[in-house]
Amino acid sequence: MLAYIGRRISIALLILFGSTYLTYQLAAYSGDPLAGIRESQDPKKEQIMAELTKFYQLDVPPPARYFLWLQKALGFATGTPDFGTSAIMRLPVIDQIAEAIPVTIRLVTAATILAIVLGITFGVLSAIRQYSRLDYSLTFLSFLLYSLPIFWVAVMLKEYMAIQFNLFLVDPKINLVANGITSALLAVVLAGFVSGTRRRVLITLVSSFAIFMSLFYVLSLTNWFRTPGLGIWGVAFLGLATSVGLTHVFAGLHNRKALYAGIASVAVGVAVYQPFGTIVNETGNFGILMLMGALMLSVSYFVGYFFSKIDKGPIIRSSMLSAFFVALFTVADRAMQAWPEYYRLSDGKPVQVDGSYNIAMKSNDFWVNNLDIVTHLILPTTALTLISFAGYLRYSRASVLEVLGMDYIRTARAKGVPEREVILRHALRNSMIPLTTLIAFDIAGIVGGAIITERVFSWKGMGSLANDAIVSQDLNLLMGTFSITAFLAVMATLAADLIYTALDPRIRIRK
Repeated sequence: MLAYIGRRISIALLILFGSTYLTYQLAAYSGDPLAGIRESQDPKKEQIMAELTKFYQLDVPPPARYFLWLQKALGFATGTPDFGTSAIMRLPVIDQIAEAIPVTIRLVTAATILAIVLGITFGVLSAIRQYSRLDYSLTFLSFLLYSLPIFWVAVMLKEYMAIQFNLFLVDPKINLVANGITSALLAVVLAGFVSGTRRRVLITLVSSFAIFMSLFYVLSLTNWFRTPGLGIWGVAFLGLATSVGLTHVFAGLHNRKALYAGIASVAVGVAVYQPFGTIVNETGNFGILMLMGALMLSVSYFVGYFFSKIDKGPIIRSSMLSAFFVALFTVADRAMQAWPEYYRLSDGKPVQVDGSYNIAMKSNDFWVNNLDIVTHLILPTTALTLISFAGYLRYSRASVLEVLGMDYIRTARAKGVPEREVILRHALRNSMIPLTTLIAFDIAGIVGGAIITERVFSWKGMGSLANDAIVSQDLNLLMGTFSITAFLAVMATLAADLIYTALDPRIRIRK
């Protein structure tokens, strides 16, 4: 194993060297960074050009200049990596990258995780319900989203999820026509997940339409969109509904111990609802949230362990996932309580279309400040998730369908293994092997940024930094951003190969 990793790292270093060398040469020969100064009428332009030529070593041929840059970047001379100074801001490149990386991670991480989880989940559903209404609907949706350009999606989101929604919040009343159309669309979507006879689907369609109509009417009547909240009963209801759904997926409702373990974890979460609100007040912090989350998951683990005698995995999984979601609902409810104050401080424009935070907002409230961050994340995260979701859905569907046709799946079914276990324990694990490379590259690409999305929503992350470097022919800044993304890409291939052996024991690494 160690020898294999050593060989792969050596190959990765060679790839990094070759890619950075080619990129440096192409960028250096593609344009003249002094062209703008040559055309200026500044009487001191010759002096300025001489200073810049000396500072950036432009008098050295690009092939030799690359090795001077590499020496500094690896820290051979000073012991500290140095990517040089940016020609745009005249600041160290490493400082600009250090400032941009947290912004990009905040932007892309949530979208990547959501796309992976939702794409694989719906891809598996589409595969096991092949040629059903759900399969056709998800296939149509995936092709539609996959064909949409990201900049168009981003502009539409800015118009309807930000501008129009902010106008709606001025007087948040849903009229009868809008309520009917929205409820009908949601009912159709929900009915698409129901299998069985047409009568069953029709009953689901009509009943869900009536429920959505009533729900939106009550929300409109109580002015919920301006003063949202779940309350302890809302958290309890959503927690129980989620627990039942998770138990149905991972263990089956016939597994009463898994169901009771999930409900018990929800009860523990509801019991700490009031103490949580007292402890995490306006001066709350992430440390307290993480500590309480860890305690909640630990308690739910022991709850699941208490209810399980044999086959502990599904029971503990149902218990811990139920605890996670009830904790999530509790945190969301506390954030909703800060919404009126945030709405006031945002001047009636709570969903922002530009930037990563509101510079003009001044508040010491932990929840208000984090609502500001979250509302700035909604639009770009949704745009990135929609596009990536389509790809994961198609890949996971095709991979699961291929695995479901294997001999060992037919053998497991012939032995009487429940269909749920066939899908989760046999098909899903092996179908993840082709997706591992895609996931590894997407996770590595988190730091690389999203150029178009960052430009549309005015985020100053790695994507915008790379774009500025290309436009201004800033070689040091370009090489700094490229080197980091290239390093993560080659490391992603190594990580994917190692994960293969964990997913499929039949795969062995040659020594």
